[in-house]
Amino acid sequence: MPGMNGKVVFVTGGGRGLGAAICRSLATDGAQVVIGEMQEALAKQCASELASAGGRADTMQLDVGAEDGVCAALDETARRYGRLDVLINNAGVDVTAPVDELAVADWDRVIRTNLRGPFLTSRHALRYLGRNGGGHIINIASTAAKRTWPNATAYHASKWGLLGLSHALHAELRPKGIKVTAIVAGGMRTPFLLDRFPDIDVDTLQEPANVAEVIRFVLSLPAGTVVPEVMVLPMKETSWP
Repeated sequence: MPGMNGKVVFVTGGGRGLGAAICRSLATDGAQVVIGEMQEALAKQCASELASAGGRADTMQLDVGAEDGVCAALDETARRYGRLDVLINNAGVDVTAPVDELAVADWDRVIRTNLRGPFLTSRHALRYLGRNGGGHIINIASTAAKRTWPNATAYHASKWGLLGLSHALHAELRPKGIKVTAIVAGGMRTPFLLDRFPDIDVDTLQEPANVAEVIRFVLSLPAGTVVPEVMVLPMKETSWP
């Protein structure tokens, strides 16, 4: 597969978990990674680890739901590196609660991060994507965009919405030479699950590095081919055929 040399990749929520695995995979393959992360300390730690491994990474503190901040971060990325080739919408949050106990503020926070955020970053990244022969937007969805379980109303709404947004962007941006791919990821061994569900069976989860490698593969496809959606499941996740 061709490497990522010369590509500039902006990853939201890139400080830990899947985001950090994505940054590691792409940076060690030659990309200039920009970690957009609300928690600055996490972003700097990730960037330092990538530098130690020979990768190139920069950091920007970012709240994906704040339009002014999104614009500023993408503008600064283009100013520093002269281009933007890939946007990866990875930042995500969840609140586990029955619908009648879910605070409106928590609903708004989940939708703001998981759905408004990708809309804002995608919308404003279009000023730069495609300037150098085509760009790519990767949206990290979830199996929560394909099925439902109790006590995750806001998360399901946001991820079903994100999958719809991703396919709508795919249809709209193809004529402009910009690819859009939704990654429907099954459970991973990341703090997103492990910190909230300490009793979860880790043997049924996959390593985030495995999902990151699928993303690297999707980004390596020839210019004339796009994968609008790909599902990446752990081998031992039995809820899918």
